[in-house]
Amino acid sequence: MKKYDYLIVGAGLFGSTFAYEASKKGKKCLVIDKRNHIGGNIYCENINGINVHKYGAHIFHTSNKDVWNYVNQFVEFNNYINSPIANYNGELYNLPFNMNTFTKLWNVVTPEEAKNKIEEQKKEFNIKEPQNLEEQAISLIGKDIYEKLIKGYTEKQWGKKCNELPAFIIKRLPVRFTFDNNYFNDRYQGIPIGGYNKIIEKMLLNCDIELNVDYLKEKEKYNSLADKVIYTGMIDEYFDYSLGNLEYRSLEFKTELLENIDNYQGNAVINYTDEITPYTRIIEHKHFEFNNCKTTVITKEYPRNWKIGDEAYYPVNDDKNNQLFEQYKLLSNKEDNIIFGGRLGNYKYYDMDKVIESALELVKEEI
Repeated sequence: MKKYDYLIVGAGLFGSTFAYEASKKGKKCLVIDKRNHIGGNIYCENINGINVHKYGAHIFHTSNKDVWNYVNQFVEFNNYINSPIANYNGELYNLPFNMNTFTKLWNVVTPEEAKNKIEEQKKEFNIKEPQNLEEQAISLIGKDIYEKLIKGYTEKQWGKKCNELPAFIIKRLPVRFTFDNNYFNDRYQGIPIGGYNKIIEKMLLNCDIELNVDYLKEKEKYNSLADKVIYTGMIDEYFDYSLGNLEYRSLEFKTELLENIDNYQGNAVINYTDEITPYTRIIEHKHFEFNNCKTTVITKEYPRNWKIGDEAYYPVNDDKNNQLFEQYKLLSNKEDNIIFGGRLGNYKYYDMDKVIESALELVKEEI
């Protein structure tokens, strides 16, 4: 008899949700992670009483009432509404594109005036079949918004010129003809009071945990401990990149404690949409939880080209990479007693609610 029913590789939201449900049903779980903490990318580090989102801003939002009730069993959520600001060379605009944006940009007053301005700019270019992201954006929203609020940010994010990026990346753009700055359309939204760590700690309360473990270097040892493995790491790395590596985008975070400033930018998220500023956004963490402490902590987010060994944040889901993933998926189906899941295991960008939905679906199939 093996010691555990499940070995769960990765203590992020997917692995932790599965571990919680499995242990609730009487299964014994060992959760391991290569980092020195649980929580994956939603981990928060406490600096001067401020919960700092160590791996970038995470705002929980969903329209799935069951998922909302599910996360609220672990922690109470506040009423934070994500209303980011765009900074283009010192000009500030509301996101997503709405009447506040259009009024500032064009001095229009009514939704009709804003619609007419957008249509006028679209007609000027008369793009029938967009061949790249630049043409797609202009055909959807016109030149002004594209140049000030999309172009620079997108080129920094992807590390390529917009006219070199495929059109499908922005099949649609969120445009509102109301004065509504709420970035998300979902019914439920907020930040866990006290940070995301509280959720993961409760999820893993009845599991054994080992940190600083490189599973792929000790695969045989750890596989021998459990009947089944839930693997949430990179699927191509698992197979030692035998078919070639999938593409990702990486990020570098530069966090600063500002002891003599209590409010640096007046908003949790400000995107820098010009081409010159090297970072894409600044996060001021205290505003996520309405913290009134006398200091503040900011994080500048720099997109980076990914190379083997770097943290993989965003899958590059173009046709070439998706086809390669399907080949890896065929390999994964041949693995005995190993199930691939989560963002890296499925080579798919998930919002947090979709991660939970996916993990709960796996629980139904498995247990």
